[in-house]
Amino acid sequence: MTGKTITIKTFNPPANCRGEDGPDFVGTIRKGELRGIIKINEDLCEACDTCRKVCPSGAITGRLGAKHKIDENRCLSCGQCLISCPFNAIEQMSFVDVVDQMLADKSKVVVAHPSPAVRVSIAEEFGGQPGDITTDQMMNAFEKAGFATYDVNSSADQTIMEEGTEFVRKVQYWVLGKRGPEFERASHHPLPHFTSCCPAWVRNCETFHADFIPHLSTAKSPIQMGGVLAKVWAPKFLYNKDPRDVKVVAVAPCTAKILEASRPEMDTAWRYHVKNGNIPADTPRFPDVDAVLTARDVAELLRRKGINPLEMPKERKRENLDVYTGAGTIFGNSGGVMEAALRTAYRVLMGKELENADIVPVRGLDNSYVEAKIPLALPELNGKTFELRVCVVNGANQALKHVLDTLRGDPTRWHFIEVMNCPGGCVNGGGQPVRTSGTGWLKPLFPLPFSI
Repeated sequence: MTGKTITIKTFNPPANCRGEDGPDFVGTIRKGELRGIIKINEDLCEACDTCRKVCPSGAITGRLGAKHKIDENRCLSCGQCLISCPFNAIEQMSFVDVVDQMLADKSKVVVAHPSPAVRVSIAEEFGGQPGDITTDQMMNAFEKAGFATYDVNSSADQTIMEEGTEFVRKVQYWVLGKRGPEFERASHHPLPHFTSCCPAWVRNCETFHADFIPHLSTAKSPIQMGGVLAKVWAPKFLYNKDPRDVKVVAVAPCTAKILEASRPEMDTAWRYHVKNGNIPADTPRFPDVDAVLTARDVAELLRRKGINPLEMPKERKRENLDVYTGAGTIFGNSGGVMEAALRTAYRVLMGKELENADIVPVRGLDNSYVEAKIPLALPELNGKTFELRVCVVNGANQALKHVLDTLRGDPTRWHFIEVMNCPGGCVNGGGQPVRTSGTGWLKPLFPLPFSI
């Protein structure tokens, strides 16, 4: 790809963006949740209608030739409009200044928690080629900037164990007819099982497809699982710190993660410490993840500090929270969560490891929709074959509509469904670097409605 990365315009969180003193709900946004994470600068909007065409939730109003606006009650905060705008007229809420202030306070441990897709994108912000893998250089750069590090790949391993086990319990309860206390949760969450890693998909489901909420996995996303561990286990066993002095900064390819971190239920560490008397009962609530930086944001933070990851050593010793199996590494691509979870499910259901760990049929790659049938000769069925039917969707437009409409007519069509809001998965998230086409114009993911 030719061209160079574009500097996306950002703005600091407004003082009233959480509405913490207001009612429990304003439209679809709850008290404490961030609003207006993505906004259109009408002074720069050329009314080309590109943003409206890529919006998965119909949140953008305006037609060709008329200034466009975003309806916060419908917006998923996915940022697809932002990275597709050919005029750089869409802006993103940024926490760079907030994190810079965190790092300046040497009494705090500030943990950088980077997602898998960032390690193959951050190099672009410093002149590297798209797809350059800079994991160790990136981590070394974070440590030089003053961060402790905790790789999301490690917490993604937790997600696989949680989500894989949850799916297995559903199969055992709903397909094999097993009963007992360990299946209590499964009894309230029927098949098909939907993944819950993508916050834009979760908000989409909650806002527009509430009939599928019981089918969503109850597992937190890898970032949110990591936030809890960094504030519950790590303060005692790794940092020797009061948990109130640990700040977690997620580094994500996704603008919807900014919204996810503000969800009021994402305060498990605070509730745990209060319940167990580790902190005073009147301690003000603190979130599991204190701030989210996109790949573009963290590049800006590093530039401020004069740090170029591409100039950092290419090797480092991985230990503690940077050790992982590798299953989480594929999360950033469509089908990655499905593939990793199926490996775990196979091991539990079949009692042995999968001989070929590459489950190619579930990989979304450049397809917005794929489905696969996986025959399993389950011991509980005395060798009879159980046909596990799975589906993978990326890009929450027509493909997702097709899947949900199909399920409403045929609820048993699939057992397991992965949904990623962004085309191709997190690798094309709204927080990733945006490049020009080589002529000074932004290169959108989708064709423009006119020629330039």
